[in-house]
Amino acid sequence: MSPLDQSPAPAPVRLTSLAHGGGCGCKIAPAVLQAILKGVPAAAAFPDLLVGTETSDDAAVWKLSDEQALVATTDFFMPVVDDPFDFGRIAAANALSDVYAMGAKPILALAIVGMPLDKLPVETIGRILAGGAAVCAEAGAPVAGGHSIDSHEPIYGLVALGLVHPDRLVTNRTARAGDVLILTKGLGVGVLSAAFKQDRLEPAGYQALIASTTQLNAVGPELAATAGVHAMTDVTGFGLLGHALEMCRGAGLTAEIEAAGPALLSGVEALARAGVRTGASARNWASYGAAVQLPAEFAEWRRDLLTDPQTSGGLLVAVDPDRAQAVLQLVRSRGCAEAAVVGRFTAGPPEVRVRG
Repeated sequence: MSPLDQSPAPAPVRLTSLAHGGGCGCKIAPAVLQAILKGVPAAAAFPDLLVGTETSDDAAVWKLSDEQALVATTDFFMPVVDDPFDFGRIAAANALSDVYAMGAKPILALAIVGMPLDKLPVETIGRILAGGAAVCAEAGAPVAGGHSIDSHEPIYGLVALGLVHPDRLVTNRTARAGDVLILTKGLGVGVLSAAFKQDRLEPAGYQALIASTTQLNAVGPELAATAGVHAMTDVTGFGLLGHALEMCRGAGLTAEIEAAGPALLSGVEALARAGVRTGASARNWASYGAAVQLPAEFAEWRRDLLTDPQTSGGLLVAVDPDRAQAVLQLVRSRGCAEAAVVGRFTAGPPEVRVRG
């Protein structure tokens, strides 16, 4: 073999280099999405449609009978990490989270696949799908089909279906004045993913990123069956403030969020203080900042964390204050070690007030 035939194999393509965004940071900004949907005609009245698009809830819900309701959602995005198997796991956990947030158990998933076939080997694409299937198997839901296209950027996600008893259905619009707000995961996924793209993420931060984003919110159905739990959503692309604001608008209440209440993932505070953030964080604030009251001289890095887009983030639970400690114990016993009380709901206009 001549020396010319011994050139090294090309380095694997970084998945994140093929996408202009990643994870739930790809979501259209809330204000832009609202403008788009404003021109969409409202759906006709269907008596069995228990949850539609009215309050920006996590999934649609259709009543099948007095004993069962079908929960249906879809979620997909571009890579947030370079490992194809982990990308698949993260995307699947994120999609299933919307089912759990309604109090339902997943029963079935369909894959949504868009891949640049001229840039990625089929083995890499297969690993992405295998990662998604592994998480669905953990959730007890098969990936039973799907659809694929050749696209310029890699995209993966799921249509996820679940079942819930109509009496156990939990939405984002039924919080009550006085309820305590509990967040089941730490914040900072967007900051960690931004640092990863900038080659500034330490190994501990990367491990925290993977551990958080691949952890299923499987405690959702248990929470829905727990006395005192009144409302629930998951915190994803719009950040803690954005999803808390959706709950405020649904219930007609004010949310008071403690700035230091949420736990932060490993290394997040130092990175945020150093100015690491995603573009989606700034877009989120531009979209809904007018409905948020901040303390005087509030540090910008703290605001960035409260608007930080969370990929496969935690559940945000509104619970009767007398039951808050029991709910905290439940979620922590299910592996949510960073669960914390982050605020409360009060009577008032639909807005968020940050304390501390």
